[in-house]
Amino acid sequence: QAQLVESGGGLVQAGGSLRLSCVGSYDTFTMSDISWYRQAPGKQRELVATITSNSESSYADSVKGRFAISRDKAEKTVYLQMNMLKPEDTAVYYCHSEILGFSDYWGQGTQVTVSS
Repeated sequence: QAQLVESGGGLVQAGGSLRLSCVGSYDTFTMSDISWYRQAPGKQRELVATITSNSESSYADSVKGRFAISRDKAEKTVYLQMNMLKPEDTAVYYCHSEILGFSDYWGQGTQVTVSS
């Protein structure tokens, strides 16, 4: 059964850094577009960053210049490097994998808490 497993969340002070990892357990992971979403309490889930199967990346305006998404196809892993963290970055971060019209998977989420 296909699985996405996130890790790397935690508690950090404002201005600090964290690196999230998303590991895919299925062969088509390397052909998938991978996104990180986040959901803060009482808010809708929002798209943070995406990396395509061709390693093209895009970011939400709120994280541009601070976050970087990358992938290691050999390790079936996508990373989200988060720098200059702000309290408003506090949320549960989810990994999402998609091949349009073919597959669509979500991870279980990892909590990121940024203290002021």
